[in-house]
Amino acid sequence: MRPWSVLCMVVLAFLSPVQAQDATDYDKKASSIADKAIAYLRTQQDAKTGGWAVPKDGPVYPAISALVLNGMLMQPGIDEKDPVVAKGIAFILGFRQPDGGIYDRILPSYNTSIALSCLARVNTKEAKAAIKPAQDFLRSLQFGEGARTSGSFANETAVVSKDHPYYGGIGYGRGGRPGLSNTAFFLQAMHDSGVPGDDPAFQRALVFLARVQMQEKGADGKTINAMPYAKGAKQGGFIYSTSESKDKVGSGQSETKLTYEETLDDGTKVSQLRAYGSMTYAGFKSLIYARIPSSDPRIVAATDWIRRNYSLTENPGIGTDGMYYYFLTLARALEARRSDSPAAARTITVIKPDGTVQEHNYAHDLIDRLGELQQADGSFKSLGDRWMEKDPVLITAYALLALQNVRQ
Repeated sequence: MRPWSVLCMVVLAFLSPVQAQDATDYDKKASSIADKAIAYLRTQQDAKTGGWAVPKDGPVYPAISALVLNGMLMQPGIDEKDPVVAKGIAFILGFRQPDGGIYDRILPSYNTSIALSCLARVNTKEAKAAIKPAQDFLRSLQFGEGARTSGSFANETAVVSKDHPYYGGIGYGRGGRPGLSNTAFFLQAMHDSGVPGDDPAFQRALVFLARVQMQEKGADGKTINAMPYAKGAKQGGFIYSTSESKDKVGSGQSETKLTYEETLDDGTKVSQLRAYGSMTYAGFKSLIYARIPSSDPRIVAATDWIRRNYSLTENPGIGTDGMYYYFLTLARALEARRSDSPAAARTITVIKPDGTVQEHNYAHDLIDRLGELQQADGSFKSLGDRWMEKDPVLITAYALLALQNVRQ
């Protein structure tokens, strides 16, 4: 009998008959959704290359194949010996570069980070050999004292001191500045591949994370975010970047066009950059991976934002843009919150607009939502085209990974 099956039996033994039946029903529903998603993704593998979403003229995004495979590898009974998985892994490894990265010409950190998270689950000699070089490559792209200053992607990072708004972050390379999404993928990859939270890469990232959290001071009165755009901020959630572009360093950037009205201590009302869902969950889980305790003011402020903005029908603050990416960051973040108490219930106490509270089982909420969005062929309904979310393979991979995280 599998260990996870034994654990489920132990947990069910302590539940009431109604609770046990409810848990069993949701487990069956989640299994059905996952089975259908995996069946669909199998049909979408490129027969020639073994990858997914492979364009005829390139460049290729190995990250998309890695997202698919990561979700499949989390499914009980599927491992690297599965023919579809084996061919997909070979496809990803085919993009290993001499510098240690895993990419095809563009978006080196994005592709390498997601590929690394996937390969960390693969028990083959070839996959294990790719781990350390990929980690070292990603470290070299982090803005800070040790950034790479030569090579193909030297212009995508820079040696900067801790007082620079870019310090600790990683970017896609196109905008010349770091962003939280890419930084979170980087930290996810380091976490997944066994790098501890007290590693210098995480500690540098904490500086960047503080600067994209819209919280000037913590409950203890100490400064969290001293950037000008965060003056008086009390939201607790996260924005995308410390800078709009390399020409507007330190300006702050949120991907939502909405602003947030804050009242400063002197009574002045100001419009601030608005925190939003996917970035808040990305920042929140990154803090947890860096071993920041739950009592820390940064965690407390982010938790309060999450409790006040919990939703499975929108990416709070930005509508339905990036919904499936949001589902994945939510699932990973709320599961990371359980890391100190993995036997704890998958619940969150939501604060409603009128101030009352309501307990939610976020795993059940997510399973229900994904069940609503899954189509007959196992893929998922697109809710928008921003950030490539019109691609059925990409959003199905996001959905499968989100589901798998709340089932583990």
